Order: sequence, then C-alpha cells, then structure tokens
Amino acid sequence: MIPTDLKSSTLLSALEGVKLFYFDVRLHETALVVANEANRRSIPILIDAERIREGLDDFLNLSDYKIASSKTAPTCVSSDITTSQAKGVGTVCGRLFFGTAEKIPGSELVDTTGAGDAFIGAILYAICTNLPPEQMLPFAAQVAAISCRDLGAWTGLPHISDPRLTPFLV
Repeated sequence: MIPTDLKSSTLLSALEGVKLFYFDVRLHETALVVANEANRRSIPILIDAERIREGLDDFLNLSDYKIASSKTAPTCVSSDITTSQAKGVGTVCGRLFFGTAEKIPGSELVDTTGAGDAFIGAILYAICTNLPPEQMLPFAAQVAAISCRDLGAWTGLPHISDPRLTPFLV
C-alpha cells in the first residue's frame, strides 16, 4: 500500500475511537501518513524499532512509546520504553527502571519464536490497562518467557488468568 491508496475518509474512520496506535515501521511512507494523523488526534503511538529502517527517525519523533533492540536503542536514547533483547529490560518514564530479562531454565526452553511479539503485546496490554511503568517491563518479560515454553508463536502465549501473571496484575 502506498500513501495515495489511503483515502482520507478511510483513515479518519479507521482512527475513530482508537486509544493507542502501534507501528513497526514497515511500509513506512503509508504508516507515516497514519502516524501523523494519529499524532494530530493526540492518539498515543507505540513504535517497534527492532531494526533501523527507512523513516525510523520520523516515527521516533512522533511516538510516545518506543521499543528498541540493542541495535536501535542508541537511536532511541530519549525513548519512553526500550528493550535490550534478552539481556535485560529498561524503561524511562520520568525515572529509569531497569531489570533483568526473565530467566528460563534450559530444560523448559522450547522455542523463542514470537517471544519479541509476545513482549510487545504485553506492553500494549499494560499501557491499555494503565499498569504502572515499574510493572510494565517485568510483566512483559514474564509473558515473553512463558511463550518460550511451548512450540510456535501462539501456543505458548499465556492467558490473563495464568497464575504466573497474577503478581503483576493485583
């Protein structure tokens, strides 16, 4: 899809009632049109800056939350949220929060496919449910770790009722 494929009426309709917008910087020209409109409407934006892509700087300037790998974190120094692969996690929300990644015993590790997406999904959930910043990253790290204990990107995802998530949601 290119920007001219996106009718203004379609864009305005798509953003109606949106509380949070997520981008991964693919199809950057079209995504930037949407991001600019979301920003104009004061819709918070979360960007997944997993790798340096064309247009990344434009998105970083518009986004309220940034998730970055160790390769893109230097680009996102003023990020609200950054991750550092499985080595650790950190966030800046007026204060710096830093923690270690969730440790998984080798005997329990089955497949890491989708762990990053599970992490991002958990951050989105945490933002939408107003989880305090100091709980967001440990919660997301736990969700990602749980997802690595089963085969494939979907089968290991925990349900919100999973007792391993209870400490983060009380």
